[in-house]
Amino acid sequence: MNAEKRTGIFKRLQSLNPEPTTELEYNTPFELLAAVLLSAQATDVSVNAATRKLFPKANTPQAIFDLGTAGLEPFIRTIGLYKTKAKHLIQTCEILLRDHCGEVPESREALEALPGVGRKTANVVLNTAFGWETIAVDTHIFRVSNRTRIAPGKNVQEVEARLERLVPAEFRRNAHHWLILHGRYICKARRPECWRCPINDLCEFRPKTLPPD
Repeated sequence: MNAEKRTGIFKRLQSLNPEPTTELEYNTPFELLAAVLLSAQATDVSVNAATRKLFPKANTPQAIFDLGTAGLEPFIRTIGLYKTKAKHLIQTCEILLRDHCGEVPESREALEALPGVGRKTANVVLNTAFGWETIAVDTHIFRVSNRTRIAPGKNVQEVEARLERLVPAEFRRNAHHWLILHGRYICKARRPECWRCPINDLCEFRPKTLPPD
């Protein structure tokens, strides 16, 4: 895909959604970190349903640490892998309290040192909470990048590196959210809705899906 097409794609996505953000509900960097940690292999809808009950009761590292795993698990029981996630979140709270004065660190190295936090989660927090121009490549972004040919790659590391190099600077801050939302609602895995896609004529995916009968 040439630079002109790529720029055109992001201009259209920007025009449709000038201020994109995560669909996870949060008010502080810590709430975002907790929500993203809980969202692995789960939907944002299920995470939001759980945090709407959890955060009014406990939404700081100290408050969640005080719950302990036994106290935390009932709040997140409806989320997949909840026992492992409860353990990781409690351990994360302990580290934040011990090493970071209860604050979420604005450091990739420090974030990735937290239990259950990998590069993708760190990228989400750095981008959404702190404004870094990072792109967290999940299944949606990986699919959209390869299918459209915006930034094809064999694995998430390749796609992330190409996106960071190829996305025009003016769009890099929000590219993460535009691509996720596009993949979630239009460029779906099994049946991409090309017939209503706003970037259909710029996309290099063939064949196009016809509108439903």
